Amino acid sequence: MKGKFIVLEGPDRCGKSTQAKLLSKWLQEQGKPVLLTREPGGTPTAEEIRKVVLDPKLDVRPMAELLLYEASRAQHTQEKILPALQEGKIVICERYTLSTCAYQGYGRGIDLNQIHTLNQIATLGLTPDLTLVFLMSDKYFVQRGEYLFSDRLEKEDISFRQKMRKGYLELLEQTPNAHLINADQSVEEIQKQVLALLQARKII
Repeated sequence: MKGKFIVLEGPDRCGKSTQAKLLSKWLQEQGKPVLLTREPGGTPTAEEIRKVVLDPKLDVRPMAELLLYEASRAQHTQEKILPALQEGKIVICERYTLSTCAYQGYGRGIDLNQIHTLNQIATLGLTPDLTLVFLMSDKYFVQRGEYLFSDRLEKEDISFRQKMRKGYLELLEQTPNAHLINADQSVEEIQKQVLALLQARKII
């Protein structure tokens, strides 16, 4: 694969989107071809699936939720991510397979072996060159969401978030090229860490 695949992972409101946009802008300023995308979503079909899976008015059962995420991922990977990598672009994606393991595996209690199998199918075996996992203290989830609309996953209680956070920490130890970022820090401090990791991994 000619390009590089960077994934920003972590719970809602941890600053992934902010850092993804900053990184995309910085790389473009260096003259690098960049694709900024997200999951669930990233293509018209996958964005429609996103609306269903995150709609707080809908009753989506855990296994249906998992399969919707994987359907979105299969479309996104084949339609957008793989072609961009083949063109030599740096693909920056907000969330990928690790989120599914943390949310649907640890959070919902679905067997991780089933999730790994579905991830493998949906991604055609694609894995990130670098995964950055942003984790923050729970108090910031509350503070940052005070004036925000909450989707179906953001409405889950603190016990769900604690299980999901534990999942991210355990998955970090098992995932090649994955690094923890303390999302309690300032935007500027976090951006410095992100760029340092990109340099260390020879992505820039």
